[in-house]
Amino acid sequence: MPNEWQSVLDEIKNNVSEMAYEAYFARFNFVSNNDGILITSVPNVFIKAQIEGKYHSAIIDALNSSNYKYKEFIVIIDNNNNKPTVKRAVEISPDNTPISTFPKKVTTMASMLDKKRLSVDGNGLNPKFRLSNYVVGSNNDLAVSAAHAVIENPGMRYNPYFIYGGPGLGKTHLIQAIGNEILEHNPNMNVLYVTIEQFYHEFVEAMRKKLDGFADKYRKVDVLIIDDFQFIANKEKSQDEFFHTFNELQQHDKQIIVASDRLPAQIATIDERLASRLMMGVPIDIQMPDFETRCAILKSKAELLGADIDNKTVEFIAENVRNNIRDLEGKLNQILALAELRGVPPCELIDDSYITQSNIQTKRKTISVRQLIDKVAKYYNLSSKDLLGTSRVKNIKTARQIGMYLMKEELGLSTVEIGRELSKDHTTIMHGIKVIKNNLKTDFNLREQITDLRQKIYTS
Repeated sequence: MPNEWQSVLDEIKNNVSEMAYEAYFARFNFVSNNDGILITSVPNVFIKAQIEGKYHSAIIDALNSSNYKYKEFIVIIDNNNNKPTVKRAVEISPDNTPISTFPKKVTTMASMLDKKRLSVDGNGLNPKFRLSNYVVGSNNDLAVSAAHAVIENPGMRYNPYFIYGGPGLGKTHLIQAIGNEILEHNPNMNVLYVTIEQFYHEFVEAMRKKLDGFADKYRKVDVLIIDDFQFIANKEKSQDEFFHTFNELQQHDKQIIVASDRLPAQIATIDERLASRLMMGVPIDIQMPDFETRCAILKSKAELLGADIDNKTVEFIAENVRNNIRDLEGKLNQILALAELRGVPPCELIDDSYITQSNIQTKRKTISVRQLIDKVAKYYNLSSKDLLGTSRVKNIKTARQIGMYLMKEELGLSTVEIGRELSKDHTTIMHGIKVIKNNLKTDFNLREQITDLRQKIYTS
């Protein structure tokens, strides 16, 4: 590696967090610099997307600060820079082998989908879930940064590691990725992934048949990963058993990782002691990714399927599917399957009635501000005049702020434009939108209301 390039890397290291550097720049390699064309390489498309997007300005600043001579900066993918080292934690990276025609790529989709249905090891982990194929955006960057800390020192930091967010936002992928990465760094560690439903059914079966070994299975692991924790509601005996398991693991500095769709205190009938234990770490919220991140996710998933997809189709899906990542992937698979069936590129399908009718959010562009205000008012049993007025009554003020938020997120209006519609100054609009964004991080009921409102807004 040229000394000049090392200077650039040192400069980057000084300007990004340690976790970000390890995640994205540890395998950011110099390839060549001929006639000022600087070519660098990264191991996969996911890191490439982050470097070219989120960290592009940091790299340019580092190049300039180091007085590095270049005219153009290019990032390529080098598969040789990403060889897996541990068989039990197989890394699935995009197949970057050039394929000349679209139909040839698409015909591989069915077999690629079959390969995704990989069997899991006895630890419950699916090896396809890795950090290398987890796209990072503003919606989840804190969760990923904390994940790196857990991987580096299991049981020492962020213990318990508790993430929460709506369904289909990538929580399962992330927590399983942590388990797989821990095994890659520490192959002898005992890592176990289960859903809380599995925990509950095994516990009930052990009590019913008076079986030994249940407690040992969960209390003698090095890393316990629990998914869908919200389903522990109304299961008092299971809560008590998990409470004692939690204490046993934590006393011995074993890592506990939990994913839920809501905060512990928002789970019905949860034991206060258990809720308190889970809040000992730093609960981290995952939200729906923004438009740019949704595009990156779609591109990444298409590459994993070996399918060629154009930007027009990617942007169409990203614009019209905003509920969750699961729906995003479902729409991608639907379009790719239909394109394969008809033998045409995906871009020829995006105006197809079969595609558009199956997604109500394609009506987004036809929704007016007045229609949105009317639907928000009706949802909260208010009148449109209430939302357009100046009342400071709490329920009216909150509904008005939700209207502001939806105008920004759904209609893409600026704060000035929203202020003009509501006869408010733009600072009031900015404050209202900020209030809703902040509340969405912790208020599960508000999330449900926003999701429900979105459905109603685009339904006749």
